[in-house]
Order: sequence, then structure tokens, then C-alpha cells
Amino acid sequence: MFRITRELTFCYGHRLLNHGGKCRHLHGHNGTVAITLEAETLDALGMVVDFGTLKRHVGSWIDETLDHRMILQETDPLVAILQAAGEPIVTMPEPPTAENLAKWIFDAVAERGFPVVEVVLWETPSCCAVYRR
Repeated sequence: MFRITRELTFCYGHRLLNHGGKCRHLHGHNGTVAITLEAETLDALGMVVDFGTLKRHVGSWIDETLDHRMILQETDPLVAILQAAGEPIVTMPEPPTAENLAKWIFDAVAERGFPVVEVVLWETPSCCAVYRR
């Protein structure tokens, strides 16, 4: 079995509505996502997938969808206020935790046809969430 991992970085903000600590307030992160692909055989170039191809397809999705966006739960009362102010936001049905963001990125990579087996989202240099199917 062959595996490759590509890291991509992006900046985002969020808040966790029902959190009892500081995370209930709007705040931001410089996130690093590590995307791992796996294949039993290599392509004609001797690769699982070219790192540049992964960056082009998934990196562009991250840039367009998540980078420099406020990521909020759909039920957050700030959604309408920030939209009315023209702020770049994106919503999700569940709380925008690192765990849920890792799953969202995993699903986006899989939808683009890549043989993804794991996504690790580093929210800070010392805290990460992992999603594997």
C-alpha cells in the first residue's frame, strides 16, 4: 500500500455557540490540513497522485470555500447580521469544530475523486482533529 500526504494552510474564524469557555466567542485560527491519500498501485508516473494535482483541486476548493471565511453553525444568530454586513461567511449544519471541519474537508476531497483515507486539521500548532472513514 502506498500513501502520500499533502499539507495545505488556510485562515478561518468561527465560534462554538454552546461552548462553556473562550471558544463561544468569535475567534480565528491559522489552520493546517494534512490530507492523506492511499493506493495499492501507482499511476504511470509512479505516483499515488501528483502533489500539484491535489493542491490544484483541493487547495482551490479550500481557498474558495474556507480561507478567510467566518465559519458558523446555520443556527447562529450572527449569520444574518454578518451576511447583511457583506462579510464572507460559510455555514454548516453542525458546530464548526475542528472535528466537523476535518470531516467536511475529507468529504470534499473524496467528492473530487481522490483516494483519501485521512484528514488531519491542525487548529493550532498543538491541537488537531482527525477524520478517517
